[in-house]
Amino acid sequence: MGFADVASFARNRFVPVSLGIATVLLSLLGAAAAHAFSLDDVTARAKTLADRAYQAPVSNLPPAFSKMQFADYLRIQPRRDQFEWHDRDTPFRLAFYHQGMHFSTPVGINEVVDGQVHEIKYNPAKFDFGGMSFDADTTRNLGYAGFRVLYPINRDGVHDEIMSMLGASYFRVIGKGQVYGLSARGLALDTAWKDGMAEEFPRFREFWIERPKPQDRFLVIYALMDSPRATGAYRFVLRPGEDAVLDVESRVFLRGQINKLGVAPLTSMFLYGPNQGVRGNNFRPALHDSNGLAIHAGSGEWLWRPLNNPPTLSVSSFQVTDPKGFGLLQRGHEFSRYEDLADRYDLRPSAWIEPKGNWGPGKVELVEIPTADETNDNIVAFWTPDVVPPKGQPMRHDYRIHWTMNEPALIEKDVGWVKQTLRTDGEIRQANLIRHLDGSTALIVDFEGPVLARLSPDAPVGAEVSVGDNAELMENVLQRNPAIQGWRLTLRVKVKDPKRPVEMRAALVEGRRALTETWSYQLPAR
Repeated sequence: MGFADVASFARNRFVPVSLGIATVLLSLLGAAAAHAFSLDDVTARAKTLADRAYQAPVSNLPPAFSKMQFADYLRIQPRRDQFEWHDRDTPFRLAFYHQGMHFSTPVGINEVVDGQVHEIKYNPAKFDFGGMSFDADTTRNLGYAGFRVLYPINRDGVHDEIMSMLGASYFRVIGKGQVYGLSARGLALDTAWKDGMAEEFPRFREFWIERPKPQDRFLVIYALMDSPRATGAYRFVLRPGEDAVLDVESRVFLRGQINKLGVAPLTSMFLYGPNQGVRGNNFRPALHDSNGLAIHAGSGEWLWRPLNNPPTLSVSSFQVTDPKGFGLLQRGHEFSRYEDLADRYDLRPSAWIEPKGNWGPGKVELVEIPTADETNDNIVAFWTPDVVPPKGQPMRHDYRIHWTMNEPALIEKDVGWVKQTLRTDGEIRQANLIRHLDGSTALIVDFEGPVLARLSPDAPVGAEVSVGDNAELMENVLQRNPAIQGWRLTLRVKVKDPKRPVEMRAALVEGRRALTETWSYQLPAR
């Protein structure tokens, strides 16, 4: 999508004053500085909203904008010469999204300068409408649908988009050399709670963005969230780099009963991969924004759950008290894994949630939704607390999101990880050396990492394997994989009831010492 910006800045006036008046003014200025805009201000607004009845936003779009198709919406390109802060001594720029299509209600966007708030007003002159024909008067009362952050992340002097906030409470961030893939959002409410029950999508209705000082290499953003059953205040601190880092502080108030609360939710897409097979005649070996859920439990255990595109809705829960981290990862960035020059799935980052403080008892939940194509985000992951505070009492969850393509750096050095999971029809080799398919299903799991590469050739490495009651374990073979200086585990199972899923777990050990993360796999029902 394109880029936009608005040039908006405050000017100071200086007038001669008497000593007495100057004293009063200095006192007032001191008071203003002491009450500079902060997360407390947004939190107070969120609490006030929570005490009132919810008011749904009302669309103000004329038909020329509301009825446009996505391709037409893409024609509305912001003008680069109008980027916010283009005339300021800062490497950051802001650009804005125009309203259109289902982005039908404006969001408030403000600039915070020296602690004081100034509205960034909508101006259609900031956009190139790509030859679109419309009555100029129809845009008079419109606004912005969201905004982008730009920064010279790849080349000096070239401002690339590194963050996008558009639609509900969704946002995406990328680091150097990365392209957009999965998204994060502020809150998930009743995601896959019950069949036929709609999920609630809270919406960021207003933003406050601090104008960065010349020496700042970070950007501070505040957001006010609203929905029928919850409100929230957020503070984001964006730090561009090789890997982008986003610090999040959230304060959430409940308006009504929540069946399932999703904290730090991530949303991604998984169509197929080597653990599920190519659909149809497609040259791409894999097509996904993420291929697994990783969890670092409070107990210290590491877990890896490969993603599926199941035939029916699937919900998996992992009980975790005080999680140390979790995320949807894109393991494997070799181009040969994807072979897609247009969408570059090999350059899409992982998102790793690093909680700050103790979150208490709860669980990490994974939702997998069947999809026929890659246009749908069908994967959701979040942490849900066992205990939700009463109405009026804020929930506080602070965390850091790492947007990275260096997934091994997330894992402790003494823990090996799953490189890949391959699923195939099970086979046995007959006396004549011809392979025979016996109706079983085989899973090939490759483990790698420095801890495995350092092992001596005669190290007593074993595999701890468990299979649910819906399958019989026919084969369990562990062998060295010299191609990756790791180990390959081959499991062959006979499914009892194809209409039920099969749960499987495996990890490599040396004696009583765990060598790897736990591979936790679900063979979906058919």
